[in-house]
Amino acid sequence: MTASKIPSHLARGHSAEQRACDYLLGRGLALVERNYRTPHGEIDLIMRDAQTLVFVEVRFRRSADYGGAAETVDRTKQGKLRASAEHYLQRHRGAAKQPCRFDVVALSGAPGQEQLQWLPNAFGG
Repeated sequence: MTASKIPSHLARGHSAEQRACDYLLGRGLALVERNYRTPHGEIDLIMRDAQTLVFVEVRFRRSADYGGAAETVDRTKQGKLRASAEHYLQRHRGAAKQPCRFDVVALSGAPGQEQLQWLPNAFGG
């Protein structure tokens, strides 16, 4: 797909992921992998915070009319993220020996004026 043929919702999602990644890089985390796909779903960002492996879910909502972006990471989504993280840990030697956590980066608002909320250890590992 050329850049002009990417659906707008995918372009917004990619842009939100990039802003989240830049934000976390600015706070000292290091990018390990992006868009890790598994049979259970996708992990948006896998990062390292010192010795901790961080699985990051990025959520974007233009409006909070039907709940905020962070609220969309419900139990079902958390289960898919856990299963995807287990998939990653099983396939990358040594990764399972490191501490891990799940973070959520929630962006909401109009493009260019989004509010970003970082929730480290958003749900238990």
